[in-house]
Amino acid sequence: MNQNPDLSAAPGAPRIIPRSDHPVSRSNISPNALRVLYRLKEAGFEAFLVGGCVRDIIIGRHPKDFDVATDALPEEVRRLFRNCRLVGRRFRLAHIVYGREVIEVATFRAASAPPPSEEPVPVRSEDEDELLEEELAAAGEDPLEATTPLDLTQPLEVPDFGDGHRDSGSGGAGHRVHDDHGRLLRDNMYGNIDADVWRRDFTVNALYYNIADFSIWDYVGGLADIQAGRLRLIGDVETRYREDPVRMLRAARFEAKLGFVIDAASAAPIERLRGLLASVPPARLFDETAKLFLTGHGADSYRVLRARGLFAALFPAVDRYLQQHPGSLVEDLLVQGLRNTDRRVEEDKPVTPTFLFSLLLYGPIASIIESFPPNRWHEPQAILDACDRALHEAQQRVSIPRRIALGVREMYALQPRLEGPRGRRALRLLEQPRFRAAYDLLMLRASLGLAVPEVAQWWTRLQSVSPAEREQMVEAAPGGARAAGAGVGGDDVAGSGAPRRRRRRRPRSSGA
Repeated sequence: MNQNPDLSAAPGAPRIIPRSDHPVSRSNISPNALRVLYRLKEAGFEAFLVGGCVRDIIIGRHPKDFDVATDALPEEVRRLFRNCRLVGRRFRLAHIVYGREVIEVATFRAASAPPPSEEPVPVRSEDEDELLEEELAAAGEDPLEATTPLDLTQPLEVPDFGDGHRDSGSGGAGHRVHDDHGRLLRDNMYGNIDADVWRRDFTVNALYYNIADFSIWDYVGGLADIQAGRLRLIGDVETRYREDPVRMLRAARFEAKLGFVIDAASAAPIERLRGLLASVPPARLFDETAKLFLTGHGADSYRVLRARGLFAALFPAVDRYLQQHPGSLVEDLLVQGLRNTDRRVEEDKPVTPTFLFSLLLYGPIASIIESFPPNRWHEPQAILDACDRALHEAQQRVSIPRRIALGVREMYALQPRLEGPRGRRALRLLEQPRFRAAYDLLMLRASLGLAVPEVAQWWTRLQSVSPAEREQMVEAAPGGARAAGAGVGGDDVAGSGAPRRRRRRRPRSSGA
């Protein structure tokens, strides 16, 4: 069979790869995902593992998430699993909860419907997960075995999802809605697996693992593309980008994450169409930003985004600063900070969007501070004003939740206080909720000459010594020694900062 089919036309019959000819084993699949697959199969439904989890297993990686595709409707899935919640607006999805693991189950959809991974769906909190587990426990059920036998002799009431259809070929013009730029706004048409593959984005994400016989179904030459390290978009490239401009960001993310190369046909329209990202809801771009920079390949994502011209579409002010200051210390700080974040992800340590946005906005914040008179560069209020202005501009494209914006402000406001520790105030700073993040930023700045290394080392030692030694250290704190680079600023501030002047006290008169 042709390994590189024409993807401008609808996929035909799949190439079925038997278990003996592919590396996907049940030992590589989450036990909870297997529970879902087998339960669907036992109830008489088709059940396939699909998407990035199949791709990752093939290339020897351990998937973080497991997605399932089936011909069961969402309500039928919910009747099978008591530990199930239905989510989504553009298309209904079933989330089956096993403690902290969520298995996403999507009904086969008609061609061109948006993939589940591309739709912003409500993210349940840990409290909601615990409530679901408490409900199951109250009913005497184990969340791991929370299934309800489906009585196929009784008629199933399926709600109306807005002109939704089980078969892909029965829809009318009203089922699929696009905006003026071609972006897909709604598609509630159900289909079958032959149509479902059409709404996948890249060939490497369109492999289906069949639990019935452990084979892989490949409609679009995805296995060959994985072996070649190639990213190809399914369908007409420009149409698919117009349907969902976020696919351009996903292409960059997969290029960075997998080390694959976007093929020429899929890469060609990106420069011309990247402006369409301005029509994407800012909240969705926040989610994509987190996926790009907080999942272990942030430094590579930055490199790919800049090379593809997509970074400017996400963060125009940041890109403008970097264009005006090529090869600056601020860009070095951003890249090194992203590498540090990647290392923390690799070591399974927590990472936060607050620190990420502090890195991304360092240039614009520094630029605004440098526009103030030099005697204001170290003023907390000037720093906060600069943060507010930079955050406001960034939020025109990417939504920044209030808790993150407040965290960025606090981290920057703490920088002058960290660089000029004075007496027992230093001990109180250790108790600040944002101290650790602000300290990490100080250390990063000091490593590049944007802050005084000796002061950063003093804070490092202060955290490791005994309480008695801390008392001795704060008595000799280097509080007055603000050196060049103190406060927040770019290369100019780092090279021209001056110590803060002490106010001279007036001598007391003899009659006071």
